[in-house]
Amino acid sequence: MVFVQYGQIDVVDGAFVLIDKNGVRTHIPVGSVACIMLEPGTRVSHAAVRLAALVGTLLVWVGESGVRLYASGQPGGARSDRLLYQAKLALDDDLRLKVVRKMYEMRFGEPAPARRSVEQLRGIEGARVRATYKHLAERHRVNWRSRNYDQDQWDAADVPNRCLSAATACLYGITEAAVLAAGYAPAVGFIHTGKPLSFVYDVADIYKFETVVPLAFAIAAKAPAEPERAVRIACRDLFRQHRLLERIIPGIEEMLSAGGINPPEAPPESVPPAIPVPDGIGDVGHRNG
Repeated sequence: MVFVQYGQIDVVDGAFVLIDKNGVRTHIPVGSVACIMLEPGTRVSHAAVRLAALVGTLLVWVGESGVRLYASGQPGGARSDRLLYQAKLALDDDLRLKVVRKMYEMRFGEPAPARRSVEQLRGIEGARVRATYKHLAERHRVNWRSRNYDQDQWDAADVPNRCLSAATACLYGITEAAVLAAGYAPAVGFIHTGKPLSFVYDVADIYKFETVVPLAFAIAAKAPAEPERAVRIACRDLFRQHRLLERIIPGIEEMLSAGGINPPEAPPESVPPAIPVPDGIGDVGHRNG
């Protein structure tokens, strides 16, 4: 996947190109790119969107470095293999529990307690999260009461809660982009359920306390005049430096593989790739030309 900003995306001579303000063209091999992240400053022509849909490349409109996700296109020729795989894991109680236990292990670095239900693990997780908030507040000398805010009265929340909300929103943006790019459904969750972004919350929680939460408390300690803006810029830089998006998609595969089942095979009538990979004369790893 690639990030694109500050340019016009168009189709020139049948090729997908990015044209900057000086008229310089940069070719994007859209047929071999799974996802193009459109950052601020990009404009996309109708022909470019059509070509992306034709070859099965997902277009996602995001903030800088994915700190927000505004909209996403549907890749043409998409198959349901991964959606069926995700749904099967979520609908079977035993398989779901295996995935939840793996999520717990990835998040806390230790196996989940034995013989616990999903609801019990959720309760244990909540207690550990509250303890982590308290520990980070003490480390950064932040006055912390609890995780509490009213969405209808945003400015009434204290600075630490505003920083945390801004930071988690940034993380949810890049996580939703990863979930969509990997071909899964944001709404089909395992720990979180019943929300449009349940699976996004599941995945984001694994990375939250090693990335954006410590950052939010560090910024809250400085009491900036515009805490949301300060957090958003810091998250943008953190995502770039730690290449977070590149970690999330393999992480999704790892947590789902804990269910111990193989993804369903593509049916014979499934739509093939719009631009198949040509057979080369060399072995694996050689370029075709």
